[in-house]
This record gives sequence, C-alpha cells and structure tokens, in this order.
Amino acid sequence: MKTQFFKLLLITMTISLASCKKENKVVFTDFKYADKPDAMTCGDMDTKLLKEALYSFEDDIVNHYDSQNKNTSRAYTRLITESTINRLKIEDVISEHTVKVFEALKQDKDLWRLSNGVSHLNYNSQVVHCIAGNIKNERLKSTFNALQQTNSLTPKLIGEPIKSSSVQLINDKYLATFVALQYYYSKLFDIDLTTIHFDKPEASNINFNERPPATQANTQSNTNN
Repeated sequence: MKTQFFKLLLITMTISLASCKKENKVVFTDFKYADKPDAMTCGDMDTKLLKEALYSFEDDIVNHYDSQNKNTSRAYTRLITESTINRLKIEDVISEHTVKVFEALKQDKDLWRLSNGVSHLNYNSQVVHCIAGNIKNERLKSTFNALQQTNSLTPKLIGEPIKSSSVQLINDKYLATFVALQYYYSKLFDIDLTTIHFDKPEASNINFNERPPATQANTQSNTNN
C-alpha cells in the first residue's frame, strides 16, 4: 500500500515539475543574431533568447551613444551611468526588435521577481547564478558573488566596479548579459512601450566647420571687385 502511494506521489511530482518547466518555457522565433557567438553556456538552459537579448541591446546602445566610432566599451559606460542615476531615456535608445525580445524575456518567471508591484531582476535566478560563476575578472567575480551571497547586490554597488572594467565587457559576455538585463531590460517594465516611435530621424551629416561652396553669382561679384 505504501509502495503504491509513493509511486503515485512520484508520478504526481514528475507531472507537476514538467508542467512548471513547460509554463516557464519562452517561445521566440524572430532571431536576428543567430550567427553571433554564443553569449552563455549554462547546463541545459536554453540561452538562445539571452544571446538575442544581449546583441540586440549592444546594437541599441552603440547606435545611440557612439554611432560613428562604434565604441562598445564607451557605450556600456554611458548606459550604466545613466541607468543607475535614473536618467536613461530608453525611448531614445531602444529598437523595435529589442521590444520584441523583451516581450519574450518577461515571460521567464524565474528571471524576474515582483516587489511592491515593481518587477526586478531576480538575483537568485538560474541565469544570474550562472553569470556569477562565469565572470572572467576574478576580482570582479569575487565582489559580485560576495554581494549576491549577502543579499547586498544592487545596481549602484556593482555598477561602479563594472564601469571600471567596461573594456572587458566586450569579451566577457556573461557579465555583459548581466548589464543588459539589469541596466536595460529591467527598466522596460516601467515604460509603456506602445507609445514609442521607432522611426527616429537620422542624425544630420552637415559639417558646420566646412565652408559652403561659392555660388556663380558670388564668384562673378568677387571677380568684378
């Protein structure tokens, strides 16, 4: 009798776990950066969406902060600074594709937590634990893990050491993914994305230091003088 009871309990738990995994599975098909190098590898986690989120984010900030020089490190520094002091105007930065990615990302119930009616990045999520264990800079890794383990991890506390290592974000895609999630995507919960106009006017290419070409009338007048 007990054996049958435990078998039934085991079957019920298995079905329940399978159901939870199914509910947490995010469906996204509009991959634009599939040919890019993988950003994260964490056990059996499906990290394709995180990869898409990272590269879409990088394109957004580089195009906004340094469209001419394409300096990714500089763009990261500017983004983190503006995000931590609440001066980030996402509607000026974000692309339509990134909004699509976010709509899929926010379906991941483990990645976010709700506190006082506001959604935040869940520092105890499987994704953040994966990031914490794979940061390349050992000093920054120790700082990150110490803050996480003592429940002291905040955007401002970890923001400064990350900014001082912003060059490494180009090669450390685990840490870069954290920056994307913490300082960019988590901010999107507070915005009505339906009001954003994506057809932004292109930046002017006029060089104000260049003298305008002389017209025929001006040339003839100068000749007569």
